[in-house]
Amino acid sequence: MEHVVAAAVIDAHGIVTGWSEGARLLTGHAAEEAVGRAAADLLAEDPPRRADGEWTGSVVVRHRDGHPVTLVVTACPVLGADARPTGFTLTARPPETAEATLAGRAFQQASMSMSVFDTRQRYLRLNEVACKVMGVPEEVLLGRHFPDTVREEEHSLGFNWHLRQVAESGRPIRYESWTGAPSLNREHAWTTQMWPVREPSGEVVGVALAAFDSTEQYLARQRLALLNEAAASIGTTLDMVRTTEEVVDLLVPRFADFVSVDLLDWVLGADEPPPVPDGEVVLRRVAHGSAHEGTPEAAVRLGETDVHPPFSPPARALREGRAVRIQAGEPDFMRWLAERNARSPEGRSHRHGVHSVISVPLRARGTTLGVLVGVRIAHADDYEADDAVFAEELASRAAVCIDNARRFARERTTALALQHSLLPRGLPGQAAVEVAHRYLPSGSTAGIGGDWFDVIPLSGSRVALVVGDVVGHGIPSTATMGRLCMAVRTLADVDLPPDELLTHLDDLVTHLAAYDGVGEDVAELGATCLYAVYDPVSRRLTLAAAGHPAPALVLPDGTSELVRMTPGPPLGVGGLPFEAVELELPEGTVVALYTDGLIEDRDRDVDRATRELCSALTAPAATLDALCDSVIKAVLPDEPGDDVALLLARTRALGADRVATWDVAPDPALVAVTRQAATEQLTAWGLEEAAFVTELVVSELVTNAIRYGAPPIQLRLIRDRNLICEVSDGSSTSPHLRRAHAFDEGGRGLLLVAQLTQRWGSRQTDRGKTIWAEQTLDPHPG
Repeated sequence: MEHVVAAAVIDAHGIVTGWSEGARLLTGHAAEEAVGRAAADLLAEDPPRRADGEWTGSVVVRHRDGHPVTLVVTACPVLGADARPTGFTLTARPPETAEATLAGRAFQQASMSMSVFDTRQRYLRLNEVACKVMGVPEEVLLGRHFPDTVREEEHSLGFNWHLRQVAESGRPIRYESWTGAPSLNREHAWTTQMWPVREPSGEVVGVALAAFDSTEQYLARQRLALLNEAAASIGTTLDMVRTTEEVVDLLVPRFADFVSVDLLDWVLGADEPPPVPDGEVVLRRVAHGSAHEGTPEAAVRLGETDVHPPFSPPARALREGRAVRIQAGEPDFMRWLAERNARSPEGRSHRHGVHSVISVPLRARGTTLGVLVGVRIAHADDYEADDAVFAEELASRAAVCIDNARRFARERTTALALQHSLLPRGLPGQAAVEVAHRYLPSGSTAGIGGDWFDVIPLSGSRVALVVGDVVGHGIPSTATMGRLCMAVRTLADVDLPPDELLTHLDDLVTHLAAYDGVGEDVAELGATCLYAVYDPVSRRLTLAAAGHPAPALVLPDGTSELVRMTPGPPLGVGGLPFEAVELELPEGTVVALYTDGLIEDRDRDVDRATRELCSALTAPAATLDALCDSVIKAVLPDEPGDDVALLLARTRALGADRVATWDVAPDPALVAVTRQAATEQLTAWGLEEAAFVTELVVSELVTNAIRYGAPPIQLRLIRDRNLICEVSDGSSTSPHLRRAHAFDEGGRGLLLVAQLTQRWGSRQTDRGKTIWAEQTLDPHPG
């Protein structure tokens, strides 16, 4: 049949007047059946309109047994004496006869799907690949309308629409699609080119197409797109669990129907990495996800550990350090699936339809952290070598993000532990103030900051209130904070005024910066600090700031205000002075000291936040602790970007009934009189048991002031939690404790004072110095 050629003659009225044997072979109609009939009665479909003259094209005739037959027909007009056509001679051959030519064979053997349609979307020709895609021989499709050969689905409707567009517009179309085909068991990517087929006159008589199966290229682009997306979507936080969840969200369902991420236990703790075991491997499930609701494939709950036998994909991946693929039918696959199903609740098989598994180690910086497992159920394709390469690349990126989160968590834990060890855990009881405090470490990825606070008891029942903030975050910032905290305590013990203390602290920061190699950029090790001293006897608050926010006051009448002060430069700038401010406060005033994290943020207005702070401080609260909580809740955003330290101190006052003062003339004969006055005061306070030590202390300190000091001399007794004895004089020379030799007449007084009292010391004043000593009082006298 491939080489049969038919001939027929048709008169001007469309009646068949001649019929060849080849025509009988192609159509099944004998000459006696065809001759004399209208040619149109032999057609299965109306032929397309043709121009006058010779033409060639496809015509669909009705075979004698009823099925359509597509023939390539060439028509030549038969001219009469007047040169007018009196009929046509037709020659016809099957389309297969084109394969006799080199071009025909090239069309038929092309590696891509190629087809030819007429302008009504009827098949005229298909090559071998097109027939394989459609799943039927060419003769079944020839002459049939395309929509009648496929199911009515979105991609089929789109294909037919493109055919019509090319036929109607006469313009070629190129497009890409991800569709199935009748003979394919899964969807493929196609790059399709359609173009019009024209007569020499330019008339469109058909549409030809070539469709290239670009599935591999499409999947490669998809994998590359996933890797690019991974760079943006994995590691958005420095939280290990969230990072593993981001990996799962990225891969399900595009790469796998089920994905799990299991980590070695040491990764979630603070231990050093042990060697990967050769046998069974214990992993902890951190994240998993599924294309099915409820993640029914999981045999392990989140947070639980699982023991993987040596043959299992996770154990092999960890041991071999590469991606491991197993497919349905392989012995290890069947053993692994049976072991998984045995672990599932109630023995149910959660993995019906699983046909391919890939397991990839999570390795970062030469350290194995865990394993990622992907399972395909609905995906038609098994995991291939290209999938393994992709999975290893993605797992490598994910592992770096997980390791970054691990390192951040470890550093954060270390910094918090260091900071908590340096911050005061339990503030000592004070007669001067009642205190409450809060410290909130930042959840920012920048790490823990260097915020700190302290309450330091001073001589004379005074107390120092300190808040500070070191530039930067992490362990270096915390270590610097510890240095400054200890330095402030040391300088406070010297009893320096606030402005002088900050000057010394500024020098220290400058030296630290130079010692640590920061060089001229001292601000890299800079810090802010507010130092305040409250005296409950005079009710005076003296304070100075180094680049730190001014404190807020809440007066007993319920009004609040910021302290008006000129903050000096941050510590470490050097060369600029610090100014002290002195206030007299009513008893019961609340002093609020805080770090800038409470009111400053890049998305907040500082002035507005400060007003919110002053307003929150005036809210009714049963205790200072409750007030701390209400202030934090009212002022801070839900996710503060910096550490916050808040210190509240409610002032107390020591009344005249708890303080006794005597002016002492510089006469050694008056020492006994002064000692007697002190004894009588102790009796009035009911502290007779302290009289012996107090007489000795008063006698020694007053004698030293008369002998070595300068007028004016003053004795002051303060009855607080301790009994404090202070002797002031006009000399700035401080006494020194020394050990007296056997034949020395003096030098034993201060040594005796030091041994009999809880502590003693001296401080400089505007008019000289003050020597003081404290005795512990029995909290339950009598």
